[in-house]
Amino acid sequence: MPGKSNTKKKWRRSTGLLAGVLLVAGSFVAGGCGGKTSAGGPAAGGPMAMPVQVEVAESIRIPETTEYLSVLKSRQSAMINPQVEGQITKILVKSGDNVSAGTPLLQIDPLKQRATVSGQEAARAAQQATVQLAKVNLERAQKLYGAGVISKQDLDNAESTYDSAEAQLKSLSDQVEQQKVELHYYDVSAPVDGIVGDIPVRVGDRVTVSTLLTTVDLPGALEAYVYIPADRAKDLRLGLPVRLLDENGNSVSDTHITFVSPQVETDTQTVLAKAAVANPTAKLRIAQQVRAQVTWGAHNGPVVPVLAVLRINGQAFVFVAVHEGNGTVARQRLLKLGDTIGNDYAVLDGLKAGDHIIVSGTQFLQDGMPVMEQIQKATRQGDDKGDAVR
Repeated sequence: MPGKSNTKKKWRRSTGLLAGVLLVAGSFVAGGCGGKTSAGGPAAGGPMAMPVQVEVAESIRIPETTEYLSVLKSRQSAMINPQVEGQITKILVKSGDNVSAGTPLLQIDPLKQRATVSGQEAARAAQQATVQLAKVNLERAQKLYGAGVISKQDLDNAESTYDSAEAQLKSLSDQVEQQKVELHYYDVSAPVDGIVGDIPVRVGDRVTVSTLLTTVDLPGALEAYVYIPADRAKDLRLGLPVRLLDENGNSVSDTHITFVSPQVETDTQTVLAKAAVANPTAKLRIAQQVRAQVTWGAHNGPVVPVLAVLRINGQAFVFVAVHEGNGTVARQRLLKLGDTIGNDYAVLDGLKAGDHIIVSGTQFLQDGMPVMEQIQKATRQGDDKGDAVR
């Protein structure tokens, strides 16, 4: 009958499920009673230990470094300021031009100065006529005095007039030369061979003796200008190693501090430090910004592989293998990290040399989970890597 057939099927299904449950339970009981815990494995009846690769934390020499923004400047750079005031009428070069000493760069309106020179020259010409007349009068007086026609006083007056006229002529001649020299300043020329820098002024601008017109920089050796915060200035000293890095973090030059300013910049509260930069291939440019990594010193401390570090809510953690009871478990450690050194982080706090750092399977671990260590030799600076099962 249909009713009896359905009842039989349900009874068989229930019987099968019950048998399966009993079989699984029997296997667990057999494993718990008859099995033995292996070295590094779980306690009797506990979960199986997860095999993990472990690296022993080493203590190495860790440099203490800080990066700052640096600007490269020429070690032989001429700042071009006008020596006279006036309005710019011509700019004869452009930024980046190679110029030799004496090449005209700019011109400041010289019309007023030329008029001054012309006036001084006219005054000198008039004085020359006065001197010539005084000389004729002196010669006449000398003849008359020799003939006994005039007195000695009249002769002395003639000599005095001539001497005064000559002195006045010399003064006017000096003034003319001075004004001519000043007229030369209205044509601004390159003082040395080099490359023209930025030209911040334009035709029509009025400039004074404090206005920067441009720079002329000699290619080759440079200086890195590094601005160190005042609170770190106490650690500044000549000879500190400096490594210049490009935007990708690659080293472009290794140098050292060659100058430390004795004063603090009031606006930025920084201290200027300079480092000489050899630039034989001219890869570095004047006014280029680079990162300057200053090495303050070094200390011994542990390091941890970058791949072993977990980031949780902005904090760094690592799992270490710890012996507890009869087995080994994974314990999570909070770390305070320093700079990267190759493929490792310098550890400032949370780890010590000799700790067993778990470097594999960390995404599957939980705090307190049993693990079985496979010691992995750290690979640094070309060392071979070897594994030993513990």
